[in-house]
Amino acid sequence: MSESLSLRSRFKNSVVKNTLYLASNYIIPKLTDETIVKLSDKLNNFKAPAGKIFFDHIFINLKRKLPYLSKNVKKGILDNFISNFLLLSGERRESFIKKNGFYPPLFYVISPTMHCNLKCYGCYSANYTRSDMLSYEKINQIIDEGKSFGIFFYTFSGGEPFIRKDILDVIEKNSDCYFQIYTNGSLIDGKMAERLANMGNVFPCISVEGFEDETDERRGKGHFKKVVSAMNYLKDNGMLFGFSATATRFNNDVIVSNEFIDFYVKQGCFLGWYFNYIPIGREPDINLMPTPEQRNYRRKRVFEIRETKPIVVADFWNDGVLSHGCLSGGRVYLHVNANGGVEPCVFAQFAADNIFDKSMEDILNSMYFKSIRKEQMNVKNRLRPCMIIDHPHILRKVVSEGNAKATQEGGDSIITELKGKMDEYSQSYGKIADEIWKEEFGEGKFFYTYDGKKTELNEDDYYRRSFYPLDGGKTKNKTKELNKS
Repeated sequence: MSESLSLRSRFKNSVVKNTLYLASNYIIPKLTDETIVKLSDKLNNFKAPAGKIFFDHIFINLKRKLPYLSKNVKKGILDNFISNFLLLSGERRESFIKKNGFYPPLFYVISPTMHCNLKCYGCYSANYTRSDMLSYEKINQIIDEGKSFGIFFYTFSGGEPFIRKDILDVIEKNSDCYFQIYTNGSLIDGKMAERLANMGNVFPCISVEGFEDETDERRGKGHFKKVVSAMNYLKDNGMLFGFSATATRFNNDVIVSNEFIDFYVKQGCFLGWYFNYIPIGREPDINLMPTPEQRNYRRKRVFEIRETKPIVVADFWNDGVLSHGCLSGGRVYLHVNANGGVEPCVFAQFAADNIFDKSMEDILNSMYFKSIRKEQMNVKNRLRPCMIIDHPHILRKVVSEGNAKATQEGGDSIITELKGKMDEYSQSYGKIADEIWKEEFGEGKFFYTYDGKKTELNEDDYYRRSFYPLDGGKTKNKTKELNKS
């Protein structure tokens, strides 16, 4: 990049960020929700309506939260999440696309450690080795390469990320990025909450199982009170934060109840992520999985919550219509475990390559990741996006074709001992999901909004462009129309 172009870019960045910050103080709080939606449409540039509506909810709820956020937290959201991540990464992403022919991921999940101070049953990462090969320097190297692709959003998982004493140093060093941290919350005290608020570029998501009985039953007696305490510290320091809930057969209905949502909204949660229990890790048990009927009930309730409650919620297994299918394999994200193994997602725990041996760009171009993205193209029902539990034959196929190996002890059981049960589950849920996809979504042609409006979905066209932006769909060779995010 020439010096003059660099100066122009810095000037543009400065103008965008200063304008946003001034608007957040004097203009945005006075805008109606309808006006926020119009502005959101210009920012997120979504061509498919379901994803656009989801971003509308993010910006509407963010407008409501802005007056309660600390100065640095507000600045981190505006500078890093909205400006760097959504608005100003386009040139770098476009350069990656022209070189490789596909979009780079929107974000990485990095597990800096697999150590944890709890011992929850069903933990998906319990059997990883505890060697923690990702040094402070290596994590920064991964992030630096990601920035060159236009990636300014990173998620830390684990294990318990806050066990790493240097993880906050990584966040401080990368002050141009925005970080989400999945945490059990037990290590967040007043002092840590104050430091996180001062940094401003971190969003904690605290794991819960429901209320006190459900949370303590899985995570240990007294843990729920630590969660509530952590949320109070974060709220008192003007932080933006959320909850993370894993649905099992025993808490599925609780975590989508109005009482549950109202409680965590009262604690100050801006966002809630829902995960489906997957039989991996510590003592995998398919009987912990929500039944197909429970999963469908959760799907409907998450849709209702998103439209009726002052909180942003999403379900990684039931919201495939929002994300246009599975996120894994680098299409939207990937996972780097604490040993450097690069996995399609945190639940598909098979790796063909290691970040110590190859660059991330080479790994994204590997047979393993290309095979996953190819298979994703053929999955038409967005209510069945997952190659682990919805299409387990695909997981077995790509692992074999990509010469991938299980990354934790016993990790291959989901494609060996549990093969028959996973196939049975996918078939049972498939009967429900296929009928709904046909009746409620016209097999991808439309969907119904919460107020009953029938809206064109345009899935096939959008999905082609999301894989082949240079020669797919209606945007052939029109690189100016590339999604800024």
